[in-house]
Amino acid sequence: MRSTIPSIVLVSILAIALFLAVASCEVSIGVKSGDWIEYRVTSSGAPMQGHDVASARMEIVAVDSPNVTAKITSNFTDKTSDTITATLNLQTGHLIDDFIIPAGLEVGDSFPDENYGSVNITGSEVRSYAGAQRTVLTATIHGNTYIWDQKTGVSVEGYTETVAYSIHSVVSATNMWQPDAAPSSDLALIAIVIAFILIIIVLIIAFVARRRHHKPAYSP
Repeated sequence: MRSTIPSIVLVSILAIALFLAVASCEVSIGVKSGDWIEYRVTSSGAPMQGHDVASARMEIVAVDSPNVTAKITSNFTDKTSDTITATLNLQTGHLIDDFIIPAGLEVGDSFPDENYGSVNITGSEVRSYAGAQRTVLTATIHGNTYIWDQKTGVSVEGYTETVAYSIHSVVSATNMWQPDAAPSSDLALIAIVIAFILIIIVLIIAFVARRRHHKPAYSP
């Protein structure tokens, strides 16, 4: 009986350690089924076939951590289009073209890419995308610049530079966040009304002062 208790304790410790190790390997996914994002793409030079994209749309079909299934539609400059459905694995680094990375990363963090190994996040700043101020992350992968939304992990902008061509893609619309509220039209109306009232008061004061100035002196 004496030897049984230490064995149980040892097994428990090993089980807890294994659980913590597995938990630490889990990735944070910032997208959900139904999310979508659209991109505007411009290019110069002569992009090779398949890279001559004019616009694109990515829709999240399903999320089963660490897998994300997305439907990606590419619209080409020759007016044709192509749609694929792919399953990304954010844990193994099967990311297609790094459309989505783990959410919540910071400068100095890294994520796996099965094609290029460990990718380091090298920059972070606040920029405006799809009408809203977003904190974004940047990294350079194989000479290309990638920018992702920090909260969702989704790509918002990218630059590709080669000798023959250059490509720039940037998000044009999404349902993952709402545009920042524009200045209230009510406030503008209130400001106009106040200005109008002040003008009327000034005119009344000026009129009264003028009447007093021209009023004939009283003579008995």
